Amino acid sequence: MGKIYGSAAEALDGLLFDGMTIAAGGFGLCGIPELLLSAIRDAGTKELTFASNNAGVDDFGIGILLQTRQVKKMMSSYVGENAEFMRQYLAGELEIEFNPQGTLAERMRAGGAGIPGFYTKTGVGTQVAEGKEHKEFDGETYILERGIFADLSIVKAWKADETGNAIFRKTARNFNPPAAMCGKTCILEVEEIIPVGSLDPDAIHLPGVYVHRLVQGEHEKRIEQRTVREA
Repeated sequence: MGKIYGSAAEALDGLLFDGMTIAAGGFGLCGIPELLLSAIRDAGTKELTFASNNAGVDDFGIGILLQTRQVKKMMSSYVGENAEFMRQYLAGELEIEFNPQGTLAERMRAGGAGIPGFYTKTGVGTQVAEGKEHKEFDGETYILERGIFADLSIVKAWKADETGNAIFRKTARNFNPPAAMCGKTCILEVEEIIPVGSLDPDAIHLPGVYVHRLVQGEHEKRIEQRTVREA
């Protein structure tokens, strides 16, 4: 069976269930799997845990699922420009597991590599380290961080071939590859699907072996903070 599906809803068919953990790509407003997130909203799946750097903004990205109260927990490094994310967190309505940004990326990468945990100095002596195992190596203290093993990965690429070999553009490459790796099933939404053999093997950022389903669509290009010089 081919990997290409006709819509985001079709690509998600049979994979969603209440209480699941989803690893989502994106960095700020770059590389967000917006078609898949909209389809999850429409499916009504609830009590979701998302592992994602941030939650987009109020009406874009994971923010649309916060608005509909479908998210139970965020594993993130940044609240960002999302007022509803902040409101729910401060009101005690949303569970948050804050991670240093590099730690979150490495937790996803570790999960994709089958590594259940790793030690890092990042966060030692702070609230990040509370309740975690401490261990000394060469006279330095490290804390144990667990790899992330998600039920589903949803990511967004610029181009991919029909087998899922993918290229991400610029900042969208930050979290999409590790997010794609750590899910039992990975769905890749892409701006353009091209024939097999069209990509230079040395230019591929994510091998198609990680991708189970593909969907192509139109995507919105948003700017999180527009900065211009005075006339």
